Amino acid sequence: MNVKMMQVGPLGTNCYILEDEKTHEAAVIDPGGEAPAVLEALEGAEVRCILLTHGHYDHTGGAAELAKALPRAEVYIHEKDFHGVDPALFPLSTQMDGVKFYEEGDQIAVGDLELQVLHTPGHSEGSVTLRCGNLLFCGDTLFAGSCGRTDFPGGSVPKMLASLRRLGELEGDFQVLPGHMDVSTLEEERRNNPYLRQALRETT
Repeated sequence: MNVKMMQVGPLGTNCYILEDEKTHEAAVIDPGGEAPAVLEALEGAEVRCILLTHGHYDHTGGAAELAKALPRAEVYIHEKDFHGVDPALFPLSTQMDGVKFYEEGDQIAVGDLELQVLHTPGHSEGSVTLRCGNLLFCGDTLFAGSCGRTDFPGGSVPKMLASLRRLGELEGDFQVLPGHMDVSTLEEERRNNPYLRQALRETT
């Protein structure tokens, strides 16, 4: 598989293009803006889906334009973030319809690749982490050295800690591909991320 990361939108959101190198089918994850730049970065890959880790505008800002340019690509989001409590923060339902809702345990195929949906609320009610092989596309749940804010509508400290604990307890090591800032590894975060360490200490 091939992963390309680019920063888009007003807050420098990490947008990822995940491509199956065998079939050249691809997924775009969190197109937060700058749809023309994302389209150019595809370099001929055939986009099967646009996957949103949550519904905040800085992660969904380019989804409608991208979907219009890629009519065969299906847009996925967790239902709780499509109908967000604050339309200014969760604008997707005002920008497009016809999206698909995924939830815990769903599998999304991209060529021969398979992404598993892990529901990881805390930053928002509908936040998800997408697991593909040894990759974790974490959105704003887990950052390098930190975690997402919980003071927005739909945020929750207890749910964030539970989601961080779930990720921290995954067996083995993973590459952590967050929604902002630098990539990391799960083992590095287990050792040095104070929020993840707190979550793992509170295991019940």
